[in-house]
Amino acid sequence: MTYEELSSRYEALIKKKNLVDENRYNGIYERWLNPVLTREYIPPFWIYDPNPESNPYMMQRLGVNAVFNSGALLVDGKYTLVARVEGSDRKSFFAVAQSESPVDGFRFWDEPVILPDTCPDETNVYDMRLTRHEDGWIYGVFCSESKDRSSGDLSAAVAAAGIVRTKDLKNWERLPNLVTLNSPQQRNVVLHPEFVDGKYAFYTRPMDDFIETGSGGGIGFGLCGDITNAVIDAEKMTSLRRYHTITEAKNGAGAVPIKTDRGWIHIAHGVRNTAAGLRYVVYAFATALDDPSRVIAEPGGFLIAPYGGERTGDVSNVVFTNGAITAPDGRVYIYYASSDTRLHVASTDIGRLTDYVFNTPEDPLRSADCVRQRTAFIRKNLAYLKK
Repeated sequence: MTYEELSSRYEALIKKKNLVDENRYNGIYERWLNPVLTREYIPPFWIYDPNPESNPYMMQRLGVNAVFNSGALLVDGKYTLVARVEGSDRKSFFAVAQSESPVDGFRFWDEPVILPDTCPDETNVYDMRLTRHEDGWIYGVFCSESKDRSSGDLSAAVAAAGIVRTKDLKNWERLPNLVTLNSPQQRNVVLHPEFVDGKYAFYTRPMDDFIETGSGGGIGFGLCGDITNAVIDAEKMTSLRRYHTITEAKNGAGAVPIKTDRGWIHIAHGVRNTAAGLRYVVYAFATALDDPSRVIAEPGGFLIAPYGGERTGDVSNVVFTNGAITAPDGRVYIYYASSDTRLHVASTDIGRLTDYVFNTPEDPLRSADCVRQRTAFIRKNLAYLKK
């Protein structure tokens, strides 16, 4: 294949229109048929040397394995994603893709994001959450991974929350990593978009080690006075891990909370263990406007779970989100990845999302109580239908 043929195929993919999956109606959101980003959306000149003299076989020189977990913002009227791109060498980096449409047509900027290289021990970076803060900056909070040099296990690592800020998504200032005095490791950290009691507020995920949360009880909440040297000395738990639920193994903050007239809506992820391994789903809850650490609504079960081809990929049976965009018309676009391989979109609106979060019953936590809950629901519905 020639470079021109590769470029033609790339352009055709970007121009392909997305359609709603009509077979997956649930009243809460629309699932769109095609992913919005995959490795095929990477510009060919990121992968191939187009010069036939230095690349006579037109082979990939720097391959890309996957494009997934993306922060999201509306920037100058464009739907903007800062995606995690994983090279064939397993190292991840960030890249900006934009479109006039929220559901298709995303095109990467010519070059990936170049973060200031201020952490010599940092091996990998991924899963950036983007917060447009009331202080005027756009912040990116991401996982900064380093080798755990205290362990002889070659796969042992340490996770920290890296922090950068920018005005234009092109020039990035690296700030010191977040320090949590009572949590050995952190990942899936989200910066709240407003000051709380005059301080910067973070949703955290306390972890005892790189993989296991251990004593970490769920999604935490902490304050710091100076984001240029962010230190949290106390974490209050918000959405909790619970036995035999979708958050049993671990859970973590996802998209930046969405402000509504009834509360802050959070779109997070929950993890449980199965005989086939960990299963990740997306769920939602709400916290109070006057106290963003206080949970006021938490519907039972998942909002989005892996479906069909979404179940297959590098890490199967996973959906994960770290970005959502609320458009000026009230539409909400949830960008979620499947199986650590590709990025999808689900669309809803503030009205439906608020109704779902505040009017969906909570998890009763026991089978007997779940049966009573469902039976009461059925009887109420049958009585209405017989009118």
